[in-house]
Amino acid sequence: MVEESDHGVRVDAWRERVRAAGLDVELAPAFEAAFTAVWQRARQTLGEVTLHAIVDRVLYVAAEQYPFFSTLQFADDGLRSKVFRERISSVSEAELDAGVRFALVEFITVLGSLTAEILTPALHAELARVALEDPHP
Repeated sequence: MVEESDHGVRVDAWRERVRAAGLDVELAPAFEAAFTAVWQRARQTLGEVTLHAIVDRVLYVAAEQYPFFSTLQFADDGLRSKVFRERISSVSEAELDAGVRFALVEFITVLGSLTAEILTPALHAELARVALEDPHP
């Protein structure tokens, strides 16, 4: 069984790759790209309705600890984040980093738990892949 700490290790590795690529100055787009990539991979197995319910729960839980997540919404094409990006300008880098880590770990943990960890390797691989891409196409 995969432990939550395993997901944390993968998210930490993603964060280090983001830093190494110099993308950490714009963590919000990197987070959005990672979250959306994991969502798209999970959608192949779980479907839209189930996945929207999961995302709503994850964003709600994240907003309880990091209120700036309350401005994020998820649509069929990904995160709606204009207000989120405006709001995080007043958030410290450390708090944003902690919130991003929490949200990604929570998302992957919930998806893994609901699929008996069958999706976990694919989700980890998707997270690793997206870290190597510029979030600004």
